[in-house]
Amino acid sequence: MQALLAAPLAKAEELNPLLPHVVEIALSLVVFGLLLFAVWKYVTPRFEQIYAERTHAIEGGLAAAETKQAEAAALMADLEQQLADARHEAARIREEAREQGAQIIAEMREQAQADAARIVEHGKTQIEAERQQAVTSLRAEVGSLATSLAGRIVGESLEDDDRSARVVERFLADLETIEASQAAGGGAS
Repeated sequence: MQALLAAPLAKAEELNPLLPHVVEIALSLVVFGLLLFAVWKYVTPRFEQIYAERTHAIEGGLAAAETKQAEAAALMADLEQQLADARHEAARIREEAREQGAQIIAEMREQAQADAARIVEHGKTQIEAERQQAVTSLRAEVGSLATSLAGRIVGESLEDDDRSARVVERFLADLETIEASQAAGGGAS
């Protein structure tokens, strides 16, 4: 009976479900080796190539970005310099405009003063001319009144122009002498 019991136990030891067969292990190792060789031979170089291309593209992109950033910084500095120059130019133009405005105002003021002086002088000349005309007109009227009055007083006609002119001149000279003596006497008091 032992023999009967020993035979299933020996078979049971041989057919352990937890342990794979040696053939399966060897076959698995060969297939795994072939698969590892195929991955190492074909897949890994392709991954390495893609990795190198991406690394190169990223590094190139970074270099290009750095170049563009340096160009942008240089352009920005140039634009800031141009802006500063434009501000200085605008300030200079404003200052020149202020100076020109002040100069124009001074010139206009001088011209206005000259025009005012000319107008005043013209007014004085016109007043003087009108005064002379009034004096002449007044002398003529006074002369004719004086001649008429003298003719009535004397009783003779002073129709003679020469004689009437002499009488008028003498009368006016006497008037001026009287006015001058009154002015000298009134100014001394």
